[in-house]
Amino acid sequence: MDLEEAFQLVGEFGSYQKQMVLVLVLLQVYMACQSMLIVLIGAIPEYHIEQGDHSNHEELIKHVTFTEDVNSIVTEWFLLKQQSYKVSLAGSLFFAGVLIGNVFFGPLSDKIGRKPVFLTALFFEVVFGYATAFAPSYEVFALSRLLVGLMNGGMSLVCFVLTQEYVGKAYWAMTGTLTNMTFAVGIALFGALGYYIRPWRTLATAANSPGVLFFLLCVTLPESPRWLYSRGYTEKAEEVLQYIAVRNGNSNAAAKVKLRMCPGSVKTGNQGNNGPGFLDLFTHTVLRWRTVVLMYVWYSCSLVYYGLTMNASEDSGNRYFSVAMYGLVELPAYPLCIYFINKQWAGRRKTMASFLALAGLSCLCTMLVPVTAGALFNATSLALLGKLLVSAAFNIVYVYTTELYPTAVRNAGLGVCSMSCRVGGILAPFVPSMVRQQNIINMTRDKNHQSFFVFTIVFKYEDHFGLSKCSNCGKPKFCFAFCHNVWYSFEPLKLKLCFVCYVFQRELHTSMPFLVFCLSGISAGCLGLLLPETLNKPVTETLDELSSPAYHRIVETKVGS
Repeated sequence: MDLEEAFQLVGEFGSYQKQMVLVLVLLQVYMACQSMLIVLIGAIPEYHIEQGDHSNHEELIKHVTFTEDVNSIVTEWFLLKQQSYKVSLAGSLFFAGVLIGNVFFGPLSDKIGRKPVFLTALFFEVVFGYATAFAPSYEVFALSRLLVGLMNGGMSLVCFVLTQEYVGKAYWAMTGTLTNMTFAVGIALFGALGYYIRPWRTLATAANSPGVLFFLLCVTLPESPRWLYSRGYTEKAEEVLQYIAVRNGNSNAAAKVKLRMCPGSVKTGNQGNNGPGFLDLFTHTVLRWRTVVLMYVWYSCSLVYYGLTMNASEDSGNRYFSVAMYGLVELPAYPLCIYFINKQWAGRRKTMASFLALAGLSCLCTMLVPVTAGALFNATSLALLGKLLVSAAFNIVYVYTTELYPTAVRNAGLGVCSMSCRVGGILAPFVPSMVRQQNIINMTRDKNHQSFFVFTIVFKYEDHFGLSKCSNCGKPKFCFAFCHNVWYSFEPLKLKLCFVCYVFQRELHTSMPFLVFCLSGISAGCLGLLLPETLNKPVTETLDELSSPAYHRIVETKVGS
């Protein structure tokens, strides 16, 4: 029998498989805390700088007074003014580590197995997580975040793949959705944890400690039977399936499990053949363009997802409630995913593309709605809607990618896609931080003024260096600026174009992140339509199976039956 028939015999989602999946799904709470840690421990409180000599950082520290009761790396190491970039840098170092971990551990788990890579990465992530909590300096803290990200990148991918490979293919969408849904719950729980634990070192310790328990629980997990089967370890795969059958209470089926050799698998005794690997993703005719498209889709999902989440720390109001809301808002997305991706008229491809495009349009609308609009329909509610939509797309792309890649290169494929995903994660902390930039030109600000364009052209009078003033509010007049519900434009006869300046002003600048998210979401949704549909199609175990006509097309116009 083949592997799918064996799963039907021993149980596709029996009691023991539910226990294994439960442990791996709950592990997402720990991973969410690690991913979002910098949002709270890097919070920038309100502060006041007294007049004096601010020529260097040491002098600046003497004149800074924090007016908000916040304990973070900013207050401990005075990461202000010229040093403020270090907060975003720490967040980006984490995702840079995740990127490296994806590239290294993904293909490695395809070579030596899922379990050893998973346990090794989880163990060292816990160790480096404690190094974060007890870091004596910013430099040690930043290095520890890089190493935590490195281990997180190796562990998270294998964790997700194991939730798929322990069960029958019919349950992949459900286990994948539960995994991503629990990650969203983890974000909300981290917001609540941060509310009750304010000191950043204590918060980092509390967020990292559950990793110890999860490591002990995961030690007993078996190797993936799908990986063993695809690599030619047929007897070991049979042993794992028989063990699963016994733990499921189906002892009679255990004796009937007899697998035939997987076509195209790496034979155990063939030492000269290392089997498919990383390079096949770009040299194989079917996988090449599929990988390129998926890389961009993953990048866009990550940029919009983490960018909107980390933008919560920029929102006014309770930052802990904002973080929790940005996690809880995802939950309605997952039932929608399960409903749409299993429908013949929607499937994986169309649903993913639609959610991405709608997320981009939501971010576009966010730019056009004033922040001070009504409580129900405002920029924050539209941003939350965008987070919900991109969460749905992110969930689908995880499940979709595992179905598009054969078992022999599944982790390598996920690793490459996640690598590009982490590029978006690296950039994400800097996109919301744009709103903290100072003006290039020192101008009078008015909180009631809101520009509709990202870039503003500045004019000045021909006969002097002063800026033309708005007759209504006295504010420097902009080309096509929106002021007190009246449109103003420059007067060509009185003004002379002297220079064009890209003005990074707070009122204008808050729309910058949403423009980036809008373009990324819409373009990724369009490219996603180039991928083939996988609904109700068999799982490929080896590269040879991709030669089947059902898998040989990049573009597919019909949903598989």
